[in-house]
Amino acid sequence: QLQLVESGGGLVQSGGSLRLSCAASGLSLDLYAIGWFRQAPGKEREGVSCLGNRSGTIKYADSVKGRFTISWDKAKNTIYLQMNDLQPEDTAVYYCAALLEGLIPQTICPMDPSYEYLEFWGQGAQVTVSS
Repeated sequence: QLQLVESGGGLVQSGGSLRLSCAASGLSLDLYAIGWFRQAPGKEREGVSCLGNRSGTIKYADSVKGRFTISWDKAKNTIYLQMNDLQPEDTAVYYCAALLEGLIPQTICPMDPSYEYLEFWGQGAQVTVSS
């Protein structure tokens, strides 16, 4: 059973940076596709970035392109989300989630948090950006 634990959230001023970690245990992430999602108060959960470890596919939401970078440390079995130039609208609880990477788009690089086969989720990390 794959388990995911996020860390690295916190409070930062506008323009600052944070790096979120999504540490996996139980199974290697080699065959998995991972997505980062966020949910702001009163809003629906949305996809932020994703990485397909088998295909090397990477995607970003338009709202974070050029500011956020997703990466994978195979030795540590950990996915990172480097977030630069953070803005108040980035304030949210951030989640990582994973599924076995397949051949259809939703399983290569998951950006839809409602996809039914996105079965492994972390507990979330709060990111708060003050203006």
